[in-house]
Amino acid sequence: MAKLFFRYAAMNSGKSTQLLQIANNYESMGKTVALYTSAIDDRYGVGKITSRLNIQREALTFSPQLDFLSQDYGETACILIDEAQFMTPEQVRQLHELAHTRGIPVICFGLRSDFRGHPFPGSSWLLSLAEDVEEIKTICQCGKKATMHIRIAPDGQRVKEGPQVSIGGEAQYRAVCGQCFYQL
Repeated sequence: MAKLFFRYAAMNSGKSTQLLQIANNYESMGKTVALYTSAIDDRYGVGKITSRLNIQREALTFSPQLDFLSQDYGETACILIDEAQFMTPEQVRQLHELAHTRGIPVICFGLRSDFRGHPFPGSSWLLSLAEDVEEIKTICQCGKKATMHIRIAPDGQRVKEGPQVSIGGEAQYRAVCGQCFYQL
């Protein structure tokens, strides 16, 4: 039975690497996968899913206007979505419906919260609707499990205010544990 999956973690935990491995596993069995990433993520080029291990694949992109239910998935065996935190609540609902009405598993990978500790709308809805939710673990510099993120300015200072999303350019992020999130 197909269902909606959500794999979440702090940054640098291997989410994109796992997504690309799953795609490889399906394709090695002769099955077709649909890969999506957010259109706003242009760090490695628009429409590219890139792991920090330098593995990269072309992907379709989603923006808030994309209606997942209107797409033709033909013989697609699985839909894999990177940067799922950037989906709208309606898109998450569409993917939940798609899994249950078309029998295609949908596996989403993303962050749970932003650099201020606020939830991303897409992630909130994934945590609500996904039938299978799993945390991918990574560690903070102090050695504890990282569950949060901080944004670092070019001068090395922590940024505590600003837009929820700042990709590329001078924005840098670090995965931290809850204790370091509040103490840094």
